[in-house]
Parts: sequence; structure tokens; C-alpha cells
Amino acid sequence: MRTTKVTLATATVVTFLLGWLQKRPCHAAGWPYDVSLLFGRRCYSDLPVMYTQRGLAQGVFPYAAGKGLEYPVLSGYVMDLTARLTRMLEGLDPLGPDAKRTFVELTALLLVGCAVVVVLATAAVRRRPVDGLLVALAPTLALTATINWDLLAVAATSLAVLAWVRERPVWAGALIGLGAAAKLYPALLLGSIVLLAIRHRAARPAAPALLAAAAAWLVVNLPVALAYPSGWAEFWRFNADRGADFGSVWYALGLLGRPVAPLDPIAIGLFVALCLGIALLALGAPRTPTLAELGFLTVAAFVVTNKVYSPQYVLWLLPFAALTRPSIVELAGWQVAEVLYWLAVWHYLATGDGTDYPAATFLRVAATLWLMARVAVRLSTHDGQWRWSLRQVAPSDEYATHPSATMSKAT
Repeated sequence: MRTTKVTLATATVVTFLLGWLQKRPCHAAGWPYDVSLLFGRRCYSDLPVMYTQRGLAQGVFPYAAGKGLEYPVLSGYVMDLTARLTRMLEGLDPLGPDAKRTFVELTALLLVGCAVVVVLATAAVRRRPVDGLLVALAPTLALTATINWDLLAVAATSLAVLAWVRERPVWAGALIGLGAAAKLYPALLLGSIVLLAIRHRAARPAAPALLAAAAAWLVVNLPVALAYPSGWAEFWRFNADRGADFGSVWYALGLLGRPVAPLDPIAIGLFVALCLGIALLALGAPRTPTLAELGFLTVAAFVVTNKVYSPQYVLWLLPFAALTRPSIVELAGWQVAEVLYWLAVWHYLATGDGTDYPAATFLRVAATLWLMARVAVRLSTHDGQWRWSLRQVAPSDEYATHPSATMSKAT
């Protein structure tokens, strides 16, 4: 087992290093905001941009700065601590290229650790090293791992799924809360936990998980919310006010001269409709879905209807996808679509040529919907007939006993 873990960790580090080499042109140049370099060489990262433009380089706590920081608090804590360490190590011009390189390098070390955690946790959920290997060798991990701080939330979420499988609902909930304090998407797992509780007609272990998630999120957020209420609220204002943005179907439709308005009610309505479909599947499928399966479907529904899709959002789905028992064709097809989108978005930002960008966006969305459909088919056709009612789980159901006694099977 130890050898397997070392192999998985090594594969993850190698993939991460390949991605680091791909970012090398920007890093060697000191991360100047040069469109022809950042987008033309496809090595853009938010890391140095946030460092120089949100007060971090000057030693200002990001939520105390003018407009605040449009990131959840745990991500802001990590940025601030990394910036403080950068200033201690450099002792030079905090806005100079050496300081930016140091900030990115320190963040990259943290993110590669998070990536290893994601891979090992994914492999441990079903005790199948191949599940972790699918994540470790994914081309999207190499290409997007250092664009932003998303791997913080992905690591917390992966550990939460593992804790749920290991019958540790409090730990699972706390990790979901911490993940949601870094990026909001892990909170979507709470809906999946509620659906499992409804299916089993049992409040435990869902209730402890929900309470632990709320407590962990509050512990991280309350100090900043109380000390800097305006800065803390910037994340919520920013996302409420933004319109159709890069990567979304709504942005692609706008480029094609078919803008959608009013956007928020339509986007939210479609997401809710997909969630209702997922709920029907969760409650009526012949077998109990796993937390990873429901998590994949819910997060995928969110990203295909959301107002923005950054290239690194694929990392949100990657561990879930590996745990849904995909075929190689399914996973490879989805990864190809994501890589093509990655190529298209940098080309569009470098040149302003939107000719192919909408097509790449629609292909990515179609590939995600296809993978969702394949997961739904596997759930709805496994060992039995569809159950439309909320009646008691049939004795033939492999998860028929109390969920607290079968959590390792049911998730």
C-alpha cells in the first residue's frame, strides 16, 4: 500500500511539473502583464495578478483594502500568508519580478501538496489506485493546477468524500465547510447529503455533517465578516453583479449575437431544473447513488449553467468524475473537450478572434452534459426497475439497511 501511495504521489508531482514547465515562459519573465506573453504563450495565472493588484505585495490584508477581495475568506487567508512569507524571504521590491516569482513558487508548492492529497484521497475512497491515477495523469491537472487557488477547495472536498465513506460525518461536514470557505462549490455537496438522508429516511448521519459544515464555515468567515464587513461582502457582490462572462454558454451566445436577458433568472432556473432532475434520480434510482456520483452531477449542473467558467473549474469535477466509474472513452472524450477549450480561451484572449471560441465552449458543455448523462444511465439501469415513489428501500437494494451502518457502501 505504501508503494502504491508513493507511485500515485510521484505521478501527481510529475504531471504538476509538466504543467509548471508549460508556465515557464511567464515565470521566467517575471509575470509582466503582457497579453502576447500571458495569453499568446498560454501561461497566464491569477496568482501574480492577485499579488500585485489586491494589496498583498504592500502588506495590506486583502479584505481591508479598498474594494475588498472577490474570493472566499480561506483563499484570502492563504494569499495573505503567502504574501507575508514572500516579503520576508525577498526583502526587496515587493512589486518586482523576483517577489512575484517567489509568491508564485510558494503558492505552487502548496498547490502541488493539495494535488497529492486529492489523488490519494480519491484512490482511497473505493480503495482503487486506478481512481487516483485517473486524476494524477489528467492533462487538465497539468494545464490548470496553477491558474488559481482552486486546488485548496478540491483537496478539502476530496477529503470530505473520503471521510463520509469512512463513516466520519462530522469530519466530512467540517471539510465541506472549509472547502466552501475557499471556493463556494463544495457547499453543493450538502444537497447531495440531504438527498441521501431523504432516501434512507434517516436524519443521521446527514444532520451532524450539516451542522459541522456550518460551524467550520462560520469559524473561518466570522472574524473577517465582523472586522471588514464591506471587504468580506465583495465576493457576494461581485458574483451577484457580474454578467455573462468567459467560458459560459451565455457569453458564447452573446458573441454569436444572441444575448440572453434577464440572465440571472434564466441561469438560476436552469440550474434548479437540473437539480430537480438529479433529486428525482437520487430518490428513485434502483440503487443508492454514491456521494461522489451526486456530487459530480450537482457540480456539473452548476458549471454548465453558471455565468462564468474559468479553465481551472475542471478540477472541481475531476475527482468526482474518476469516482463515477467512467469508461476510458467517456473520460478521455471529456478531457479532450476541456483541453480544446483551454486552447481556445487563451487564443481568444490573445487575439480577440471569437470565431472558434463559441464552438469550443459549446463542445465543452456538451461533453460535460454527456458525462452527466452516462452517470445517470448507470444509476437508473442498475439491478432493478425505476422507483418513482419515496417508499422504503426494497430489501433487494444493496444499501437497504440504516445508512449509519452502510455508509461505506452507500457513498
